[in-house]
Amino acid sequence: MAKVLITGGTGLVGTHLRIKLQEMGYEVAILSRTKRNETKLLTYTWDYNKDEIDKDAINTSDYIIHLAGVNLGEKRWTSKRKQLIFDSRIKSAELIYNNIDKGNNRLRAFITASAIGYYDAITSDKELNETEPPSDDFLGQTCKKWEQVADRFTDIGIRAVKIRTGVVLAKQGGALSKIIIPIKMGIGSAIGDGNQYLPWIHIDDLCSIYIKAIEDTQMIGAFNAVAPEHKTNKQFIETIAHYMDKPFGFPKIPAFAIKVIFGKMSEMILTGSRISSDKIRNSGFVFRYPNLESALEQLEL
Repeated sequence: MAKVLITGGTGLVGTHLRIKLQEMGYEVAILSRTKRNETKLLTYTWDYNKDEIDKDAINTSDYIIHLAGVNLGEKRWTSKRKQLIFDSRIKSAELIYNNIDKGNNRLRAFITASAIGYYDAITSDKELNETEPPSDDFLGQTCKKWEQVADRFTDIGIRAVKIRTGVVLAKQGGALSKIIIPIKMGIGSAIGDGNQYLPWIHIDDLCSIYIKAIEDTQMIGAFNAVAPEHKTNKQFIETIAHYMDKPFGFPKIPAFAIKVIFGKMSEMILTGSRISSDKIRNSGFVFRYPNLESALEQLEL
C-alpha cells in the first residue's frame, strides 16, 4: 500500500486522519519538530524556522498531506501571532517543495489544507464557490499564499489538491468544545447579529475528503470542505441548544464585546459567508453528515 506523509499529524484532524488511513492499510508517517518514541508511527523531523527537514520523509512518500499550522482561534491576533499563523503554513509548505528531489521523485500528489477564510465575508445569500477571488483581508491573503505554494507542485507535474475547510466538528477538541460551554450553562445565544453564516463539516466527512483526494486522480485544485446545509450563527447555536435540551435566546453577545475580547481575531467570529459544497459533491463525494442534526447525533454531545 502507498505511503502517506502527514504534516500536523498530531493535531485534531491529523490524528483522526492517520488512524483512518492506517486502518485502510496505508503506511503513514508524520513530520514533527521532535522525534517521537511511538513504535507504530514512523516519525521524521523538521523545523521550518531553521530550514531543516529530513529529505527521506519527502522523497520516500507517495502522498503528502499538509495540515501543519498554528491554531487560528487559540490566541489574540497580535502582529507576532499573525506572522506565526502565516509562517507555520506557507514557510513549512515551501520547505517541503524546496527539498523535493525534482529529478527522481515518487510523489503522486500534494494535498494541502486551506480554509474558507479564503473568501470575502458577505451578508447576502449568494453561495460562494471555488471560482471566487480571495479576500483582501489577513485570512484571505494567507490562504492565497498557502495555496500558491501548492500550485508550484503542479508546475513540476505533481497533482495538487487544496481543501478549503469550514469549522470542524469533533467529539473532543476543536471549535465545538468551546461553542457548547455557554450552551451547557444555559446561556446559549447568537454572536453579533447572528446572521453571519457558519460553514461547518463533521470530522469524519473531512477525513473522507482527504482520502478521496488521495485516491481520486481527477481531484485537482481547490475544493470546499463544508457540509451542504447552510446555517447562520444564530441557527447553528439554536440547533445545538435544542439538541442538548438547553434554553436559547439569551441576549445576543454584541459585536463590540467580541472585538474587545478577541481583537482582530473577532473578524473570523463575526463574519462568515454561505459556502458552496457543489464541486466536491459533483465529484461523487457523498456526505455522511449533510445536516447539523445528523452530525450532533453522531457526536453524542
